[in-house]
Amino acid sequence: MQRRVASNLVWMLAERALQVGAGIGIVAMLARGLGPEGFAHFQYAQAVVYIAASIALICGGEVVIPRLVADPAPAAQHRLMAHAFVLRLAGGMLGYLLMCIFLLVTGQSSAFWIPALILGLAIVVREPFGIITAWTQAHTRNRPNTLFNLASLTAKTGLVAVLFATGTRSVPAYAAAFSVEPVIIAILLSSYYLARAPRARVSPEPALVRELFRDGMLFWASFMLMMASRRVDQLLLKPQVTLAEFGAYAAAMQILDNFIVVASILAAGLAPIYVYAQPALERARHNIAKIAAGMTAVGLAGGATIALCAPWIIHLLYGAAFAPAARVLQLTALASMLVFADVGLTLLPVYLRRPRLVAMKWGLAFVVTILIDVIAIPRLGVTGAILGYACANLLSVMFGILVWLRCRRPAGAGETACA
Repeated sequence: MQRRVASNLVWMLAERALQVGAGIGIVAMLARGLGPEGFAHFQYAQAVVYIAASIALICGGEVVIPRLVADPAPAAQHRLMAHAFVLRLAGGMLGYLLMCIFLLVTGQSSAFWIPALILGLAIVVREPFGIITAWTQAHTRNRPNTLFNLASLTAKTGLVAVLFATGTRSVPAYAAAFSVEPVIIAILLSSYYLARAPRARVSPEPALVRELFRDGMLFWASFMLMMASRRVDQLLLKPQVTLAEFGAYAAAMQILDNFIVVASILAAGLAPIYVYAQPALERARHNIAKIAAGMTAVGLAGGATIALCAPWIIHLLYGAAFAPAARVLQLTALASMLVFADVGLTLLPVYLRRPRLVAMKWGLAFVVTILIDVIAIPRLGVTGAILGYACANLLSVMFGILVWLRCRRPAGAGETACA
């Protein structure tokens, strides 16, 4: 069993590492192929889709996987999967509709809403069919999922490379290349699952749908607030600055998005053994403190290196047209080390199974980001958005430290107290 779990983890970490490497290459081709303004159009559309996609994350793995593990009967699992799929599909359709309404209300030009409509197809494809990933994880079968993701990523990379090599500067064309990835994943995942699932027809059970919706509400709220807080700065920044400035900010944040993925990779590799497997809360808290400190050191070293090499990194990846992004990257890279500390500290509420704490943290981060951006961006432009990013990260870390200090098991008590 330990060998199977270790192999499962290796496949997961290998997939994430390859995705980071491919993501950097894809963004570089995208920026060079589209230029600063075209890249700004694409990134704004992607930010809108990113936020709208969070609505489809209802009934996630946190709700489904424990139920699948608790009841291994194929018929019961298939029944659960069918209802979870319907919930996610409804969430995806709602997310796509709300995205369309946002684009209409804000009066976006065709340069923005056409790529958004194309990229938005992932909202109704990726997350609903992504529920099958929860099924593979419950059966500790990450290898097929990894291979499917790599196959779809290869297709996307190849299409983007072809567009770049042929000198294509059409934003919708690149958006279509991106949309191929979730479609391929959906086809491969559904084929794999249906080949192993029972053929019995599933009857609708409104009570089960309500139960899954209720149990996943806090996790759903957490995901929506997290994804919104990570992209709302771009929605607020775009109307206040030129497209070139917005493109420079988006270019820098794309690099940091790939950098901070390292934090989740480290947490995923360390947490199962050093946190989740610990029966004693005090030992788990001690290990979380060490993990958070170590991850902060990694974030500081990486952020400082990126800040020092920012002009070279921007020139290598994006070219001379994106030179203004170097200063943005320097400032945001230094603030990104806080993300590493936050990811490490978030292991405690996950260990305690307190999604309410995670939702509270992201709610505060979302509100702070909006408040600071609304005040600072009209006065400082891109620097105001960086200030909002840094303050939201700092608040998240402070919240995590407070939870770590106050959550403990009192002597002689049977429940964990956070007071």
